[in-house]
Amino acid sequence: MPAAGLHTLVVDDEQPVLDELVWLLGRDDRIATVESARSGTDALQVLEAGEIDLVFLDIAMPGLTGLQIASLVGRFRHPPAIVFVTAHDAHAVEAFELNAVDYLLKPIREERLRESVRRVCESDATTADPDATIAVELGGVTRFVQRSAVAVVEAQGDYVRLHTTGGDSHLIRTPLSTLAAAWADVGFARVHRSHAVNLAHVVELRTHAGRSSVLVDTGATPTEIQVARRHTRELRDLIHHRAR
Repeated sequence: MPAAGLHTLVVDDEQPVLDELVWLLGRDDRIATVESARSGTDALQVLEAGEIDLVFLDIAMPGLTGLQIASLVGRFRHPPAIVFVTAHDAHAVEAFELNAVDYLLKPIREERLRESVRRVCESDATTADPDATIAVELGGVTRFVQRSAVAVVEAQGDYVRLHTTGGDSHLIRTPLSTLAAAWADVGFARVHRSHAVNLAHVVELRTHAGRSSVLVDTGATPTEIQVARRHTRELRDLIHHRAR
C-alpha cells in the first residue's frame, strides 16, 4: 500500500450506492482519497490518469460493464486493485478470473468493506498470495476453494480442471498457459502441455529410462503426472530449491 494511503475510485450507476460507498471509505484511515464515477466511460477517464490504486467496481451498468472495465484495466502497465461490488453472485467466477482482490455483495456492510481494504493492503495488488480464494462453479452454485489446496491443474481446451488435495475437482474458464504464468510466483510449475503442479504437494520425482514423472498429493492415492523432457531440468531445479 502506498505510504500516504490508497487513492480510490468508486464506480456505480446508482447514486445512493455510490454516495454510501464514498462515505464509508472516507471513514477508513487507509484510504487517502476517494473519487467517484457513474459510468464505465467516466471511470476509464479517471483510471487513464494513472493515479488510482484501488477500484470498487459495480458489475451491471449500462454501456461498459464492470467486467469489461476490469478487463481493460488489466492491460495497464500498473493496474489498480479491483474489488467488485454487485447485487448478485452470478459473476463471481468471471470476477476472480480477472484477478479481483475481492467480491462484495450489496447491501454493503462497513465491516465487510473494511475487510476488502485490508485484503488490498496485504496483497498490494501485485503480491502473489498462495492462499488466494478461487471461485468455482458447479451446477449453477458458486463455491470458493483455497489456491493452496490445488495440487494439479489439468488443461481441458479453453478451461482447466483444478484437482485438490481433498480429491475434489473444479472446472474454471482459463487456459492453462494463462493460469500457469499467473500462478508461477506462488509455487506452480508447468510440467507438460496439459498439466501444471503445485510444488508444495509434490511427494516424489521419478526418473526411469530417460522419462520423468512426479507423484502429487491429490487425496488418498497420489496422482502420477508425466513430465515433458523440456520441463524436466527446470522442475528438478525448482523442487531442489524448494527443499533447501
